[in-house]
Amino acid sequence: MDGQLIAFTGVAAGMVTMPGADFAVVVRNALDSRRAGVATAVGVAGGLLVHTALAVAGLAAVLVAVPGLFGAVQLLGGGYLLYLGGRALIAARRPGAADAEPPTGPAAAAAGVAPSVDGRPAALLGAAQGLRQGFLTNALNPKAPVLFLSLLPQFVPAGQPALPRTLLLATMVVVLALVWFPAVALLVDRLGTWLRRPRVARVLEAVTGALLSALGGILLVELLLG
Repeated sequence: MDGQLIAFTGVAAGMVTMPGADFAVVVRNALDSRRAGVATAVGVAGGLLVHTALAVAGLAAVLVAVPGLFGAVQLLGGGYLLYLGGRALIAARRPGAADAEPPTGPAAAAAGVAPSVDGRPAALLGAAQGLRQGFLTNALNPKAPVLFLSLLPQFVPAGQPALPRTLLLATMVVVLALVWFPAVALLVDRLGTWLRRPRVARVLEAVTGALLSALGGILLVELLLG
């Protein structure tokens, strides 16, 4: 049995499941709808596919070696996380959202509110938008190329061809993401009756908004200090 492959599986699983921007955006969008949450999860995996492919192709080394290019990605990534965080914080502060359940049926139509499905508001976020948000959140993470560039070669046994091995390792990371993040989205949807209560939803919006904003702010501060 390949001990290095087993060790990499543990490392990759810990890396994928560690709470961060990807986790926060999947949870936030899964609160909107199962479809949006799962689409966001697939988008995150797509972003990981980009990073792992770049690492396998050696292009990640170029990104790391060119400070201007790396800084541009860091600026875009930090700005995008701040944008998503700001939207979540605005939604959490929306007046009256926590004080009353959304109207349903004829009352919803009269109020101009989307009708509910299974007692919850109809989704406001489409699958395409969720997919885009998940992909950009991960793909614009400037630390991912550095991580994969430094991590993958450590699990290539001496004497083995590097390309087939790194392709295998990269595939494992993407597969783990395709298992973990959709599972998170489905779990959030499963707990939706409780999580979508207006007061609970506002707290979750505030927490995920604060987390995304903090992560975006850290990227921008590191860029300024670097």
